Amino acid sequence: MYTEKDLTRTSKFLSLVLRHKPETIDLPLDENGWAEVAVLIKKMKSAGHDLDLDKLKYVVENNNKQRFAFDESGRKIRANQGHSIDIDLDLAPQMPPAILFHGTATKNLSSIFDQGLQKRNRQHVHLSPDEEMATKVGSRHGNPVVLKIETGKMHEAGFVFYQSDNGVWLTDQVPVEYILPAFS
Repeated sequence: MYTEKDLTRTSKFLSLVLRHKPETIDLPLDENGWAEVAVLIKKMKSAGHDLDLDKLKYVVENNNKQRFAFDESGRKIRANQGHSIDIDLDLAPQMPPAILFHGTATKNLSSIFDQGLQKRNRQHVHLSPDEEMATKVGSRHGNPVVLKIETGKMHEAGFVFYQSDNGVWLTDQVPVEYILPAFS
């Protein structure tokens, strides 16, 4: 089978080439972020990554954040969200629940309550459907804190929301007035 270390290495490299720097292995992505699976495998192997279709399927199916998805045919793959490159995920606007959550680290709170949540070098701000997922996200950045976001009020005010295939909600920004005090 596969070692945890190897799967993590593969997943991180997939994130790099499917979300941020496809040029690392000269991987062509279409306007919606899709790459041909056969081309991805070939180029990853050329870059020194031991990858075959079975291992790729395993990584996609077992990634705890469900970061990647195959198209209906299984011949293309893309990252579900989190891109810093310009792609169109081709997601339809949706009405969000009244409250969503954002996981962050305590060190970021001052900036967040000063400027709101900004997408920075990503295409969207990411919001979690539940506190558990938000806590996991926040713990990657330090001591985790979960913020409640009044997304229903934002939607009423004209903010647009999308939901990616893995359940993460996306929007362009979250102004301070829609952020409720943190809890951990």
